[in-house]
Amino acid sequence: MEYSETNRLSRLTAILIQLQTKRIITAAELARKFDVSKRTIYRDIKALEKSGVPVLTEEGKGYTLMEGYKVPPVMFTEKQANALILAEQLVLKNKDASFVKDYSEAIVKIKSILRYTAKDKANLLANRTQYNQVINQGRNSNNLSDLQNALTSYNLVKIQYTNKEGIATKRLIEPFALLNSENWYLVAFCRLRKEFRFFRLDRIKKIEIQLENFEPHNMTLQEYFDKYH
Repeated sequence: MEYSETNRLSRLTAILIQLQTKRIITAAELARKFDVSKRTIYRDIKALEKSGVPVLTEEGKGYTLMEGYKVPPVMFTEKQANALILAEQLVLKNKDASFVKDYSEAIVKIKSILRYTAKDKANLLANRTQYNQVINQGRNSNNLSDLQNALTSYNLVKIQYTNKEGIATKRLIEPFALLNSENWYLVAFCRLRKEFRFFRLDRIKKIEIQLENFEPHNMTLQEYFDKYH
């Protein structure tokens, strides 16, 4: 088997998870699980020990973690956190109250381990996303993740947009909110039209996130509806 640092890093992480979930595990078990030799497992355990993980060896039994040791919480990228926040909006529409409660509590825990800047952005996105019902089940947009990021980072976005009449225009927009009914829509301030507009995501043919930031629109989604609709 070709020895790869990437494979090794993945295996070390997986071994650590195994040590957390089982009170004791043998080198033979780990070798079978990861399809490597016991010698490789011995090297991996030594690597974990050198990195500060308190792995204890119980003679004739196997490996165990020192009691009370906890692995630091998993860190999410902004885009991964955004995806989870969006998933929360979908779950909140579920009819089963216990499922909604469990997922909502999980999201609270996830938000609690985010860095402060990412936490603020996650909360902003949750407040600026409205999800009703998926009528169009097809995957008709590739831009949702990038637009979420632009919305929370206040990045200007340059788009090529085709309206319902088939006319294509280039716009410079300030993303404000994401809504879903029969399709995904972006609410954004359009610098070309000098007003807030709705853009259907499947009609955005090209997207370029700009480095330039815009001044945040300090209003809630409800305040936007009250003011403009």
